[in-house]
Amino acid sequence: MPLTPTGDIVAAAVSANQGVGAFNVIQLEHAEAIVLGAEEAGCPVVLQLSENAVRYHGALAPVGAAVLAVARAAAVPVAVHLDHATAPELVEEAVRLGFTSVMFDASVLEYEENVRATAEVVSRCHAVDVWVEAELGEVGGKDGVHAPGARTEPGEAAAFVAATGIDALAVAVGTSHAMATRDAELDFALIAELRAAVPVPLVLHGSSGVADEHLTRAVECGMTKINIATHLNQVFTAAVRQALAGSGELVDTRRYLGPGRAATAAEVARLLQVLKAPALTV
Repeated sequence: MPLTPTGDIVAAAVSANQGVGAFNVIQLEHAEAIVLGAEEAGCPVVLQLSENAVRYHGALAPVGAAVLAVARAAAVPVAVHLDHATAPELVEEAVRLGFTSVMFDASVLEYEENVRATAEVVSRCHAVDVWVEAELGEVGGKDGVHAPGARTEPGEAAAFVAATGIDALAVAVGTSHAMATRDAELDFALIAELRAAVPVPLVLHGSSGVADEHLTRAVECGMTKINIATHLNQVFTAAVRQALAGSGELVDTRRYLGPGRAATAAEVARLLQVLKAPALTV
């Protein structure tokens, strides 16, 4: 199936009040697992590569090309997204490679500088039909939109969208990145207020820390793109540990990475149901 624009996947979900699973990739097995899970569920999905993952690999092009190839071979619609890019140069490289969307993160900057930098990225990306997500930094602080206790103010969020022309906005409603426990307390009333005030889809970062029933409720209240990374890493690692513990002689990486991939695929399929992701006829 051809690579699918991120905007098409997200727009369809918005119109049906459904969620889009956006899962982070670190290595090839992650990308394969996410697509396998999406195919099992019969749902579209977004593969995400973060700036941190690019740093781990040393360059975007090799891992980016691999993720794009996995997406193009899928039996369901798959988009490929650059997550949390702070460098405009990395955004430009992702666009040249064929990524369908980018998340430009200038949230640590003061408001006016964030607007200026984000608007410049939007202008360049929209010229080649690439969808852009951004986030608004914590008002009065420098810890970013996902600092503990940070909340996005609806009026400022709407103004930020108007000033930058972004296609989606990551908002602070109670989550935090890299949570290893699923006990984040979401502000559902604020999600509904933001949905009413902001004219573009809302994105929930740090969703690994949110319990299943609260993920479903977040979608029902107006969240659309749901980013999940740490939780899948936990699932993958647990399966690898179990495989290694079963044999002290195991050296073939396929024998323990394979179970990690299988477990992750099953969890992706399950989470897509939790997110009320649109089912497809494929």
